[in-house]
Amino acid sequence: MATPGFDFHAPPFDLLDAAARARVEAALDLAFFAPGTVLIEAGQPSTQVYVVLRGEVEAGDIEDGRERLFSDYGPGEVFGAFAVITGRARHRYRARGEVLAFVLPAPVFRTLLDEQPRFAAWFHEGLSAKRQLLAEKSAPSEANRLMLTRVRDAQLAEAVAVAADTPIGDAVAGLRRHGVECLIVEPSPGEEGPGIVTRTDLLDALALEGHGLASPVGPLAHRPLIGVREDDVLFQALVTMTESHIERVAVRRGNAVVGTIGLAEVLSHYASQSHLISLRLARAADEAEVVAAARETDALVRTLFAQGAKISYLMEMVSALNSRLLAALFRFCVPEALREGACLLVLGSEGRREQILKTDQDNALILAPGVEPDAYAEAMARFAARLAEIGYPPCAGGVMASNPHWRQTLDGWRGRIADWRRRGDPVSLMELSMVVDARPVAGDRHLVQPLHEDLITLGRDEGLMREMGLATFQFDTPLTLFGRVRDGGDGTDIKKGGIFPLVHGLRTMALRHGVARSNSFARCEGLVAAGALPGELGRNVPQALAVFQRLRLGQQLDALAAGRVADNRLDVAALRHLDRELLRDALRVVNRFKDHLRDALQLRGMT
Repeated sequence: MATPGFDFHAPPFDLLDAAARARVEAALDLAFFAPGTVLIEAGQPSTQVYVVLRGEVEAGDIEDGRERLFSDYGPGEVFGAFAVITGRARHRYRARGEVLAFVLPAPVFRTLLDEQPRFAAWFHEGLSAKRQLLAEKSAPSEANRLMLTRVRDAQLAEAVAVAADTPIGDAVAGLRRHGVECLIVEPSPGEEGPGIVTRTDLLDALALEGHGLASPVGPLAHRPLIGVREDDVLFQALVTMTESHIERVAVRRGNAVVGTIGLAEVLSHYASQSHLISLRLARAADEAEVVAAARETDALVRTLFAQGAKISYLMEMVSALNSRLLAALFRFCVPEALREGACLLVLGSEGRREQILKTDQDNALILAPGVEPDAYAEAMARFAARLAEIGYPPCAGGVMASNPHWRQTLDGWRGRIADWRRRGDPVSLMELSMVVDARPVAGDRHLVQPLHEDLITLGRDEGLMREMGLATFQFDTPLTLFGRVRDGGDGTDIKKGGIFPLVHGLRTMALRHGVARSNSFARCEGLVAAGALPGELGRNVPQALAVFQRLRLGQQLDALAAGRVADNRLDVAALRHLDRELLRDALRVVNRFKDHLRDALQLRGMT
């Protein structure tokens, strides 16, 4: 018989099996606490774990003789587990008013931790475990297969290697004999690694390029050999193929190639329209066909999101498609004679590979020395107009290559970076931050390397890093005095309160520590490796960022479906219980990250 008022369908108790639930029911008791009652004292162990039925319990710390409230716990929420697990409570827990709470004896709770691994993970792994539970609850089995299947578990083709001097005729015979679509070509002396040659490459060489059956395959091989690791999820192979404009990749175990996998094998596990968009972009004959293909990306996002795709994978896929889109538009909009004298950069979230839905056009152009910027004015105006047709609105701040301010020679950009550094005003630091995230997508990509080198040197300027870091604190974390998510009446702006502090703080720290990565998740990983971010915080920050991105995207897609404008505000009341708990936990991570940044950049007293 179920315990009246106790919800076994709510996390984390929904992770228990039937026998464990019966054990909980037998041990549960219901207790009343008068206002002001201290249920657990800070630094002390607890003899039980509490689940609030009615009322609220506040958690606080005593600092300099004053109590600082950390959070509060309402109906359905669990507290006291940490005090049981570690033997000491992190905070003092006190009844704010009259409180009714279920109490579970500590020995029973410890037994559950020992015997129920998923239940234990909820408490030991924090955000990560909660996000995994949500994914399991939300994602259909087909999507789960895509997200959980490893490359090694898919149908791999044999990796057949041949020497570079193998005649084309023998290579064709080898394809037929082994039943494969490609061959791994071993490097010739002086070459840095193997290449790949496909059946199509050999056919073109014989039929179109005048090669004979005795010609060696070495010159036909494509290098570098693009691949994935056998432990990567299958979705990563799909992203890699989309981004690299290819339909087959090598599969590596360490440095060894153990097989190949193609688009057909991946799609046999999952039906995705991403490859159709990619093919349409590759085969587009004019700008209109590029625009038509690009309009399908929002539908792809909606499908993948509904099927439970991890936000990091979803961002990678959209980024890969957007890179192909922008490169195709650049090719059609810029006359051939001008393409090699310029490099198209994407900035902001697109530069970080973190854009999912279409937002402002944030791009710039680097021109080779001696090239006249005005020569690209007409082409970039056309480029901006085409992006607007697809659904990318012009940037309100004019951060577009159609604006002469964002279309400069390499020397011009290097001078501008020096000027931003010298000025140090908010506008200069904002523009500098956008360029720090710059990523090349078309044209001569070598032009951006000197720019990246100049940017990395800025990290040694401690004063500049402090000025940049201060922007992290310009928006308050939307948590109330009692630790609940604050809603200003028209929703919680999660970009200002959650996403921006993490993204900008990671960007500043990456610059300071020479971590040459542009993606926030990769920056976090690099900072942990450099010893600049504690391991626990380094695990929680990307989890928090993914929570913000997922919750925002869900409500943005709902808004678009209803014909409303998608923005950065969350309707917290509309979220599920677990989502609200995840959001609150993630916002607490933002506060801990800000505290770390204050100490790392010596900002105490300045924020």
